[in-house]
Amino acid sequence: MNDKQPLLRPALTVFVLLSALTGIVYPLAVTGVARGAFPEQAAGSLVVRDGQAVGSTLIGQNFSDPRHFWGRPSATAPMPYNGAASGGSNQGPLNPALADAVKARIEALRAADPGNTAPVPADLVTTSASGLDPHISPEAARWQAPRIARLRALPQAEVERLIARHTEGASLFGLIGEPRVNVLALNLALDALPPR
Repeated sequence: MNDKQPLLRPALTVFVLLSALTGIVYPLAVTGVARGAFPEQAAGSLVVRDGQAVGSTLIGQNFSDPRHFWGRPSATAPMPYNGAASGGSNQGPLNPALADAVKARIEALRAADPGNTAPVPADLVTTSASGLDPHISPEAARWQAPRIARLRALPQAEVERLIARHTEGASLFGLIGEPRVNVLALNLALDALPPR
């Protein structure tokens, strides 16, 4: 027993020092560097209007008002767009439940805009892998433009110009990814238009 005690003090000392280093010093240092170099991203990329956080550019929201653009469906539980439970539906292309969900979403979109006979873009009826995707394709935004224009009494060309202004290019140095539209940013710009 006595020959084990000389090892106990150095082991506890190393344990306490490493716990402090990896559990306190390192996280504080990384957080400090992140806040200095990337203040917006380190704070969650929050969008603030009139002193109130209205969302994040990184997490989708459940826009259901037909006067707004709608984002991708979300499969997070227990509610859509739950940032604490990121995850997809895990339904493969041959799963009948996926086919039924897509069919129901297409029917809901057609019911919201019966005059729109164009094919429904896939990203409006399928969930992303995270269930939190804040973007839609420019095609999905343009597909919704007639409904938005009609319900807001705006010229459709004006709505399409707004979509074009909010279309972002490929994400990594303009090389990787597809053009996309942030739904929150687009809806905030839409709401900022003077009333008609």
